[in-house]
Amino acid sequence: MITFEKLEKHYGKRAILTDVSFQIDEPKIIGLIGRNGVGKSTLLKIIAGHAKASNGNIEVFGKKPFQNLTVAANTIFIEDGMTFPAVLTLREIFKSAEKFYINFATDLAFELLKFSNISEKNYHYQLSKGQKATFNLIYGIASRSAITLLDEPMNGMDETIRDDMYRVILKDFLAYPRVIMISSHYLNEMEHLIEEILLLHKGKVELFAPVEEVQELAVKLVGQRGNVEPALKNYEVLATYENGPIFEAIVRKNDLPLPENVRMLSLSASDVCKVLTATEGGSIDDIYRKSESGAEYL
Repeated sequence: MITFEKLEKHYGKRAILTDVSFQIDEPKIIGLIGRNGVGKSTLLKIIAGHAKASNGNIEVFGKKPFQNLTVAANTIFIEDGMTFPAVLTLREIFKSAEKFYINFATDLAFELLKFSNISEKNYHYQLSKGQKATFNLIYGIASRSAITLLDEPMNGMDETIRDDMYRVILKDFLAYPRVIMISSHYLNEMEHLIEEILLLHKGKVELFAPVEEVQELAVKLVGQRGNVEPALKNYEVLATYENGPIFEAIVRKNDLPLPENVRMLSLSASDVCKVLTATEGGSIDDIYRKSESGAEYL
């Protein structure tokens, strides 16, 4: 369905994606995760055929996606800031979608719009940021496209609406399975929704694995510094933090016995992804430790 092989994307001399390889063969909900500027939006645009790869190979439905009509008819790309013709009401936008997306669920779209307290008589440009995001997501889900790409779809929504929209995504996926890829900063809210995480870091795929496997990659060791630090020689340390007298270390999980007076806590997939993509400058705690020790900055 979707195959990337050593794909690269450059804008001028700037490399956005480098040596990206992965494959998606069956319907599933995937979280596309990574820090700002890592290439998430670019990757989605390449899948949708809105952008062309610089090097490498990509196939969607066995075809090169760039400006391909088959891919366009079976893929929808919803992004923050997308617009619709200013002369069309929301009702007219939904009705026109029926002509392009053969599976467009018009009745569902109107029901969800009503549930969200948005009038179908409005024009898209008149909506608030949160209302636009809600309408755009409803449009994307109602299309029931074989590949549904959602780029930061929850931006501008309040927490209650986000919770409702997560339920919409899940219920519609269960009724009509397809590939749904969601790029979002709200991984902590999506862990119950997504099946796999595609983590981008420095333009490459850091990992592509089920959520449960990501959660098992690392743990947090907690205790007094004098108890935790000696144990760290047995682990790959990913990050350390100090909270008053309590010292915390996030480490790669292994099966070695835990020292006395040290607790081991599980981590969310969101926390694991944060430490795996941490900046080379270390954590905020590291910065303050340097400052307090009188370290000089160049």
